[in-house]
Amino acid sequence: MKKRLAIIPARGGSKGIPKKNIYPVAGRPLIYYSIQAAKEAEKAGAVDRVIVSTDSEEIAAVARECGAEVPFIRPAELSSDKSKSADLMIHAVNFYRERGEYYDDIVLLQPTSPLRRGEDIIGAVALYDRKQGTSLVSCYREESVSEYNAYHIENDMGIALHPDHNKGKRRQDLPELYVRNGAVFITDVQYLLEAELVISDEPVIYVMPAERSMNIDTKYDMELTEWLMERELHGR
Repeated sequence: MKKRLAIIPARGGSKGIPKKNIYPVAGRPLIYYSIQAAKEAEKAGAVDRVIVSTDSEEIAAVARECGAEVPFIRPAELSSDKSKSADLMIHAVNFYRERGEYYDDIVLLQPTSPLRRGEDIIGAVALYDRKQGTSLVSCYREESVSEYNAYHIENDMGIALHPDHNKGKRRQDLPELYVRNGAVFITDVQYLLEAELVISDEPVIYVMPAERSMNIDTKYDMELTEWLMERELHGR
């Protein structure tokens, strides 16, 4: 039986929205929603332990109030806006290995995905096991954008991603495109330590509904998320 550690990363130095990870959304700190989803997955046996990795004592206190375990304060050198997720994951793996605890997989749950549910984590873990993957990323199907209608810009001129960009492809004839939503990542620990990467070359893809794929970056995202929560609450 594989042993899995779920990590919710929450650094304190957000620039776009100050204290974003504990910013109130629908009456709760943003991080609350990821903690609750992770604990549902833990209760179902999909993960063995749920922790919050943060460099902020304030975030740690809020996370504990929300029922999370915060076993350490992450070093500052792993908490800048240039730090990689792989680094904080490796730090957590080594923290537990030094205490005689070993995990096979890391499940990374970004707090900026508050609409992700426990069932999404449970479903992702089940698919990952079924496919015997090295990594998994959650995605949603993008209905309006594809390589046929997207461009790079150089000197105000469009550089097409696909040579048939101007051949009049109908939307329904376009190949399906799936985009990472940031909600669930699963990484094999051995791969993580060797490659220092979260995502392998051919990850398992777990598809989530677009309406649960909001990844909060701006205050507009916060407002839209609150509206989606309100709509779901009232069954609209």
